[in-house]
Amino acid sequence: MTEQLDALEAGQPIVYCGNRIARVPAELAAAFAPGDRLVVVDRTGDLLHIPSAEHAIATEAVGRADRAFAALGAVPDSAIGGFFDRFAAALADDDAFAPIAEANRVDVERARLRRRSTTRLELTEKMRADMIGGLAMWRDAPSGRDSVIEVMDHDGWRLEQRRAGLGVVGFVFEGRPNVFADACGVLRSGNAVVFRIGSDALGTARAIVEHALDPALGAAGLPAGTASLVDSAAHAAGWALFSDPRLALAVARGSGAAVEQLGSVARQQGTPVSLHGTGGAWIVTGRSCDPDRLQAVVASSLDRKVCNTLNTCCVLADRAPELVPRVLTGLAKAAAGRGVEPKLHVTERARPFVDPAWFTTQVPIARAEGAVSEPKAEPIADDQLGREWEWEASPEMTLAVVSSVEEAVDLFNEQSPRFVASLVATDGAEQDAFWASIDAPFVGDGFTRWVDGQYALDRPELGLSNWQFGRLFGRGGVLSGESVFTVRSRAHQHRDDVHR
Repeated sequence: MTEQLDALEAGQPIVYCGNRIARVPAELAAAFAPGDRLVVVDRTGDLLHIPSAEHAIATEAVGRADRAFAALGAVPDSAIGGFFDRFAAALADDDAFAPIAEANRVDVERARLRRRSTTRLELTEKMRADMIGGLAMWRDAPSGRDSVIEVMDHDGWRLEQRRAGLGVVGFVFEGRPNVFADACGVLRSGNAVVFRIGSDALGTARAIVEHALDPALGAAGLPAGTASLVDSAAHAAGWALFSDPRLALAVARGSGAAVEQLGSVARQQGTPVSLHGTGGAWIVTGRSCDPDRLQAVVASSLDRKVCNTLNTCCVLADRAPELVPRVLTGLAKAAAGRGVEPKLHVTERARPFVDPAWFTTQVPIARAEGAVSEPKAEPIADDQLGREWEWEASPEMTLAVVSSVEEAVDLFNEQSPRFVASLVATDGAEQDAFWASIDAPFVGDGFTRWVDGQYALDRPELGLSNWQFGRLFGRGGVLSGESVFTVRSRAHQHRDDVHR
């Protein structure tokens, strides 16, 4: 008979990962009540408290989506296309969008009062247009549902391999309203989706659901719950969502530590994950690097802070006197374009090539909490090249000097999240060697900001996966709505005497 955990005691040992022990903190013991749940993260020993109310909210949302998925098989593709059309039309209608814009204004104001970043939270006219455009793309995209991808003809019978929806996709993401629309792309391939958005954008999400999403679902005739919001600001609601065994896929986007934790929760439940938590692109200069191209590439890779922004630049030592000034000019150009000062982190080997005034000059650096006076450049240890700079407005990057491209590749493979890498070089043999040795899903020869599903592949993305936790099985690093599917096998026997 299984006992139920109804209380915790301060200092109580909790066994995890076979032979390790975590101790219950006093505040957790005091907060834990009957009906609550405790999740132990087996990678770290973190004790995650899920109050019963948060568990109920997530469970109910997944239940709605699970029932909707069961009914989606009988829904025609035209109805799913109609949903995208109506969702886009609602966002384009000024009257319908007005309460969404007002909710977003309140969210942004509250975030600023809490000194939180608002660069991705603000629902600008450009973001609105991108959401509408993304939904229109899904409206016009081929479904792929029940399509035959392979046929095997046998003596007396035939086997068909057909695409089918994967199931309920759980989606936890940071306060970016545009991702809310992008994630609905999984409906195109016959899936249901459950969202949990960061607390900063919850008001905006509620308004989108009320004034655009739910009306579009109803008008298109899709089952209620096909796209459901976990209506809670608590992190525990995300843990509860990713603990639900009914999820077919768990997708998380946000800060590295939080995403890694969510991924661990889902993995423990046996749910496949797609994680997009740590980014930061690397640029390496080759022996045949063109200085003008390098300067332009650095500037265009630092226009705003997202996961594919330049984070670390490795310059060959024998060309450092010529190329480091070009890197710094590109960095300064990116900062000037935003009307701010840049921030540079410099390894010991790179320091002799940077003007000493950069280390002694105090400049205002635009942080989420406001302008902060800091040195324009600071030293960084050689083992910190993979640290991602989550800058707000002031472009921020690391500069390293290396002896060879091979050394830069080794540093990337060892320290980076193995995400985006670019070699600025004109020699084809250099590029081929770089491609063969760099352990990244996204590799280029110029600016790094091309890594985006909608920009590069002309379809909205759900997320981009790095290789920090290993390579992906059977798919690329861009997770799109059309790539969330499984394969079913259907047999047709046309002769009665077939047997084994």
